Amino acid sequence: MSHSETLRAPAPAERMSRVKESPSSRVADRVRAFQEAGRKVLPLTIGEPDFDTPDHVKDAAIAAIRAGETKYTSAKGTPALQTAITSRLLRKTGQSYTTDEICVGGGAKQLIFLAFVATLDEGDEVIVPAPYWVSYPDMVTVNGGHPVVVGTTAAEGYKLTPDRLREAITDRTKWVVLNTPNNPTGAVYSEAELRGLADVLRAHPHVSVLCDEIYDEINFGARPVPSAVTVAPDLRERIFLVNGVSKAYAMTGWRVGYGAGASRLCAAIGTLQSQSSSCPSSVSQAAAVAALDGGREFIDRTVRIYAERRDLLVSGLGAIDGLRPAVPEGGFYVWTDSSGLLGAVTPSGTTLASDADLAEYFLETSGVVVITGDSYGSPNHFRASFALSSDTIREAVSGLAHAVSLLRRP
Repeated sequence: MSHSETLRAPAPAERMSRVKESPSSRVADRVRAFQEAGRKVLPLTIGEPDFDTPDHVKDAAIAAIRAGETKYTSAKGTPALQTAITSRLLRKTGQSYTTDEICVGGGAKQLIFLAFVATLDEGDEVIVPAPYWVSYPDMVTVNGGHPVVVGTTAAEGYKLTPDRLREAITDRTKWVVLNTPNNPTGAVYSEAELRGLADVLRAHPHVSVLCDEIYDEINFGARPVPSAVTVAPDLRERIFLVNGVSKAYAMTGWRVGYGAGASRLCAAIGTLQSQSSSCPSSVSQAAAVAALDGGREFIDRTVRIYAERRDLLVSGLGAIDGLRPAVPEGGFYVWTDSSGLLGAVTPSGTTLASDADLAEYFLETSGVVVITGDSYGSPNHFRASFALSSDTIREAVSGLAHAVSLLRRP
């Protein structure tokens, strides 16, 4: 064996060929390249609150550090955090969970991934309604599963309907993913809509439901956002609720998420975590306790601001000929149908044949960055965030309007 061969890095596993780079990472790289070239960029791509973590949460973390709470914890989380989580779930869902039915991880994203690691065998199917959060299909695929993408329409409120669910279920279906409020559309499932889906699931006892509720505090209608386990408590053993403190409390970097479901699933997730990351940060867990046990002042204040920004962005995009934004019921994104601009010709003579072409044109012409719909399984759309200042939103909308005014329509 030659010296060069002994220094060769291990070849990537076959499973890595199934995973694509995150669209958000690609966009971030593009933004950085523009900024390094000295060009101004208006990123409507922000996937985290632009607010700072509340002071009482920071104070709790500092107090934990000074008290020496800097050691390993149980893979299931500290007793204080488990109690805070079960209390929060009781307030929201009306369901009493035991600590055996709770799992804690380094963000909701990790728990979703570990749930798939723990349950998917090769060829198992996971129903993923589109538009979907960009990571769901790849999480399924890398764990040997097959994502069954089910399209939704604007007329359906971009929500999975009972008929579409029924048609998608097969003998190999293991999970159906429900994200409410949804990223990227902001759609929120009503109690009636969840009951309709539950009726279908009762006829298919081999199918479980992964409910991603990470945006549930950022909503502009009913409080709390309806949860599947509340409207269908008889399906509780088959429902895995996933949530965290990242979005509601502006704690994205603290990396604490939690899940609630069958004790057997939570035990499996705990085992996987014990063999991978061991446990979430002890200091972050102390901060999460303060967030979950604290009052609603921070949430109520930020939601009021989000609502103002939402209306500003929706009205601005809606005034641009060729764009049709959906009004989000939750989260901090506006999902926009851009099909009315496809086929238009730019001043340089380029035909905009796809949402990727349109996004590139927006960036080159106005410095505005959006994430294309094909990243979410629904081409001819884009996602724009309003987790940024009203002044930035106004400037971005003005830039988009100018860019569209330069197009020549077919």
